[in-house]
Formats: sequence, structure tokens, C-alpha cells
Amino acid sequence: MCGVVGIAGKSPVNQMLFDALTMLQHRGQDAAGIVTCQDGRLFLRKDTGMVRDVFHTRHMRALQGNYGIGHVRYPTAGSSSSAEAQPFYVNSPYGITLAHNGNLTNAAEIHDDLFKTDLRHMNTDSDSEVLLNVFAHELQKRPKLTPTADDIFHVVSRVHERCKGGYAVVAMITGQGLVGFRDPNGIRPLIYGSRETEKGVEYIIASESVAITALGFKVERDIAPGEAIYITADGVMSTKQCAAEPEYRPCIFEYVYFARPDATIDGISVYKARLKMGEKLAQKILREWGDEHDIDVVIPIPDTSRTSALELANMLGIKFREGFMKNRYIGRTFIMPGQQQRKKSVRQKLNPVELEFQGKNVLLVDDSIVRGTTCNEIIQMARDAGAKKVFFASAAPMVKYPNVYGIDMPAKSELIASDRSVEEIREIIGADRLIFQDLEDLKAAVRTKKVPELQDFDCSVFDGKYVAGGIDADYLTALEQKRNDSAKNDTPAYIDVNIDAASVDLTGVREE
Repeated sequence: MCGVVGIAGKSPVNQMLFDALTMLQHRGQDAAGIVTCQDGRLFLRKDTGMVRDVFHTRHMRALQGNYGIGHVRYPTAGSSSSAEAQPFYVNSPYGITLAHNGNLTNAAEIHDDLFKTDLRHMNTDSDSEVLLNVFAHELQKRPKLTPTADDIFHVVSRVHERCKGGYAVVAMITGQGLVGFRDPNGIRPLIYGSRETEKGVEYIIASESVAITALGFKVERDIAPGEAIYITADGVMSTKQCAAEPEYRPCIFEYVYFARPDATIDGISVYKARLKMGEKLAQKILREWGDEHDIDVVIPIPDTSRTSALELANMLGIKFREGFMKNRYIGRTFIMPGQQQRKKSVRQKLNPVELEFQGKNVLLVDDSIVRGTTCNEIIQMARDAGAKKVFFASAAPMVKYPNVYGIDMPAKSELIASDRSVEEIREIIGADRLIFQDLEDLKAAVRTKKVPELQDFDCSVFDGKYVAGGIDADYLTALEQKRNDSAKNDTPAYIDVNIDAASVDLTGVREE
């Protein structure tokens, strides 16, 4: 999962891009990058690390211009290298930079075709670089000094024809304008906003609404599945549906885990969806465990499960307590490369408040269970803190299948629920009781009457139905080889170069 932002401004955008990426930091902590444009020159800074660590004062001063795009990344495969930090750049035609959230499921096939047929070289294993080269190649087929909006929309339609999977893209065409588009199923989110200034209208495109509102922009709407938006260098905005058969099927896991609770995605409040998840889960507890459920206190596993856990406690009429204090300087455990590192990280990340556990039957609520590693450690921490019984509830259904659209759900063999029953999982994680959300209840929790056209979702990690198609056993086997723990420790085969806007721009070296 990644976060993207693009801004077409009337004044320097470096600070706005930095602030937007900070608001999207939860979507990726592995790497960050910004590229801006002024007078036909591009200025780029990208590196591994958090936004606050990648960009220092000297970098920000060097990022000149009123147009720019930014990206925060975490890797779904391979190493954490600055060579794979985004945005990516190609110099022809015009000079194009691109940032991407998602995953192309036919990237390997396109990679070969781009080299053999289109004669394009790529320096990384990133599917974002593949997507960029497809976009550039198709735009090069329509050579003009200044491309029209129709040219751009034709290029996006060709990208939709060639690229399969989930993707949300922002791209900047040097001296021409800013482009944003979304895959034909709308799997990955993308939204745009605007604001009036004394110099004219400014536009922003971002992964989540929080990046738009925090900068003082007005949210206009979500970019529809298959739709593209183009803002020229003169500030003229136009949109068009570029996919032949678009369908509205966004990733439901955005609402479960990835998006900030104060975000609105596809017209749906993430916060309200999580409240309803807690409500649905409470109803299932009453159905399956009855009124005599023996729960003394409900404790969330911070942070994303807090909203669901609070509503669950309210529905059951049970005390809600904060039983774990979180160290916010430890990374997300399920994207760490090794089991031992994940186990160590759990103990460093969470510390129990013993008073809330001693002598009590505790219901721990988490947003989901992926590998089960953290669940086992947390349950043992609760017992060590004095809990009499430890029950466990997941606000999401059983994660049985890997994700192929840009979320690092690991290899199928590493998913604790892939071939196990609820009882078998309960024994492995050491809980006294275990309950999962039903998939239909999860869908019902996310749906809203305000968006009647949105009835279906990509639920592939739960039901194995990959909405963009083209996924078979061979693909999943190859994916497992890329995503297992040993693969994430491999040395990259490409040159790792940190590009620093304080000393280098994309048109040559300059003295500082």
C-alpha cells in the first residue's frame, strides 16, 4: 500500500506536498519522494525512510515550482531500496514523472513486451516503472508540441487496455500538466479537490481526503473507476471516463485497516464503517456466545481496531478500556521481513496496563488476523498481565488468500487462516475463545445509502475472487516466491542510487 499526491498550484507547492505526504504517512513508511517542475526543469528528492527524515531544509528549498507530485511507499516484494522509491522518471516524451499506488498483475508480461517491442529499458523490478513506460510509450505515439486533453485521455485508455490489476496514479508531464487516473475497478482510492486563490484555482489529487482537507482544499469528489483527470499548465481541468467497462469494486480492506478513520473514500466514511463493523461483530457474539458471554472488559489492539471495539463494547453493554499503550516509533509488524523481527517488534510496540487485565475475562479486538504472530504474542502479554481468560475478536473475516493489488498480504502458506478452521487458529494463537466477522456483515457495514451504486467490493483476501481477473494457481505460486520472508532479504539486482534535489536536478548537475 502506498500514498500518492499531485498538486497543480499557483505558487510553490513544495511545502504543500510535504504536508500532504505527512498526512498520508500511514500508507507507507519505507520511502518517500517529491518531484516539482519550474520553467521546464524537474527537481527531485527521494530516499528510504519517513517523510520527516527524507526531506530536510536544503531539499525543500531545492524543490522549486508550482506543480509537483509526491509518494510514500512500503514494498510488497523485494528489498527496501531508494532505487525503488518513487516518483519514477522517463525523459521521453516531454519528460514524465509518475507515482503509483497498487500493483499490476501482468507486470512481468508487460516488462518483456516493453523491452522486446517498445525498446524501453527499466532499471528496477517495480511495476510502477512498468506503468510509467506504458504511459510514456503510448503518449509518444501521438507526437505534438503540446498534447491535448483528448491525447491524454486516449493514452490512459491504452494504459487500461494493457495494464491489469489495481492502480491509482498521479503523473506530471513536464511543462504540460498534471494527470491522475484510477484502475477500471476502482480498487485503489483516488480523490481530488480544489481551492480558489487570488491567482486562480489550485487543484490537488490524493489517495485520501485527509490530505486534501488538511491543506485547506475543498474535496470535489472521488475519481471514478477508469476515469482520468487532466490539469494543464494553464490550470484548465478536464475529466473523462477512459475505461471500456468500468465497475465500482474498491478494496474493502481500505475500510478495515489502511485508511485513516477520518478519511472518506468513495463517499463512505471510514469511521462510520468501522463503527458498524463493531456493531455487526457484537451481534455475532450474541448469536454464537449468547448473553452469558462471560466478558468483563473490551480492549482494542491499537490503533485501527479502536473504533470497532468501542462500538462493540457499547452494543454489549460492557466496559471499554485502553489496555495497551503503543510505542509509535515501531513499524507495522506484518510488513516486517522475518518472524523473529515481528515477534520482537510486538513487545516493543505494545505495553500492557496491568490494572485493566488483572483477574478479568478480557475480549481483545483487532482489525484482522493475518499471520497470527502478533495475536499469539499479545494474548500471552495479556495473560502475563494477569488476565483470567483471554477472548479474541477480529473485525474482519478470515484472511485466506494473498492480496495481488498492492497490499503486502503475505504468501498463502504464511496466512494462518489459509487452510485452518477457527478452532485450529484459536489453539495456535492461544485464545480461550475466537470469533471472526462474517464477510456479508463486513460488506453491509461498509455500504451506505448515500452511495447506492457501490454494492460490491474487492474482497479477494477473504473469498479468493480477484475482481480484475487473470489470477491462477501459477500466478499465486510465483507471487509466493516473491513475498515469502526469505525473498525480502535478497540483495537487489539493480543499482541503488539516492537522488537528492539539493545537488541534482533531472536536467543536469548544478553547483550549490
